[in-house]
Amino acid sequence: MPAVEALPLPIIATVFFGATVVIVFAGTHVARIADQLADRTGLGEIVAGALFVGASTSLPGAIASITAAAQNHPGLAIGNALGGLTAQTAFLAVADLAYRRANLEHAAASVTGLVQGVLLVTLLTIPLIAASEPPIIMWGIHPASLLTFLVYAFGIRLLGRIRDEPMWRPVWTAQTKEEISDDKPEGRAESTISLWRGFAVYAVLTAVAGFTVAEAGIAIVAKTGISSTVIGTVFTAIATSLPELVTAIAAVRIGAVSLAVGDVIGGNAFEVLFLGFSDMVYEGSIYAEFTPDDFTTALIAILMTGVILLGLLRRERSGFAGIGFESTIVLVLYAGSLVLVMT
Repeated sequence: MPAVEALPLPIIATVFFGATVVIVFAGTHVARIADQLADRTGLGEIVAGALFVGASTSLPGAIASITAAAQNHPGLAIGNALGGLTAQTAFLAVADLAYRRANLEHAAASVTGLVQGVLLVTLLTIPLIAASEPPIIMWGIHPASLLTFLVYAFGIRLLGRIRDEPMWRPVWTAQTKEEISDDKPEGRAESTISLWRGFAVYAVLTAVAGFTVAEAGIAIVAKTGISSTVIGTVFTAIATSLPELVTAIAAVRIGAVSLAVGDVIGGNAFEVLFLGFSDMVYEGSIYAEFTPDDFTTALIAILMTGVILLGLLRRERSGFAGIGFESTIVLVLYAGSLVLVMT
């Protein structure tokens, strides 16, 4: 947006910060609504986290990537999508710090959480393969983008089936939080229509804020000359991913630990779709614009997800600083990813 680029850098930074505040404000309300919608729909906290919270809190990031790609800033679009993956996974470790009863992965272990992690890794390998091969364009879009959408749809459908008919369950412990629907009368204070209306309002707010963050990010690149990959991977990715941090912490504070895990891992799976959406509006193949830094960020995201999956399987009750080994490793990996991208 030329109007934004014409502004002085301090004003642009203020716009960026203001949009980030709006994203955080809207995100603080999504966890409560999604938790109630999980009860109303009977989907359960993990599935609700993937569909309701994961998609809505990822909306600003999606808008930011699409806006950047449409304005011929592929580095910003890709960096925002992949940087969001590592940032949000690190946010799960931060939520673990906020949950003092036990290691979050121990308390929230479930087969559906594991399926979400596997789905994320599967989805992320598709754009990496596409980026490693010569670009292919069919009807204005890379076939990998269509495949990503199909795999995501299949994965969500599989997630619902596994929740309804799991073939195995995690061992129950005193720290385990079970997915139990709240049937208390006070939980019905708001009508379902009212909940959906509120959900839509906050989703729109995050979408507008996401667009503003993208425009401000593009302007910062133009003003400072900093790599669009760095701006996307570090700054816009963190700004647009903050709803995941807010909702994850809010979820663990009300005891909805499964919702917190579903929010982050489910949001990460939706984050991969940003690349497909960006490919649809970009002139050419968005995957052809991957840089070595993008590959590094994506591979670290896969590694972080693998560590989280190991944590869900191992179910360590507590560890260093009261969190599991997986959260400690994830925080170290995220710090390393930032250093690698910025150097």
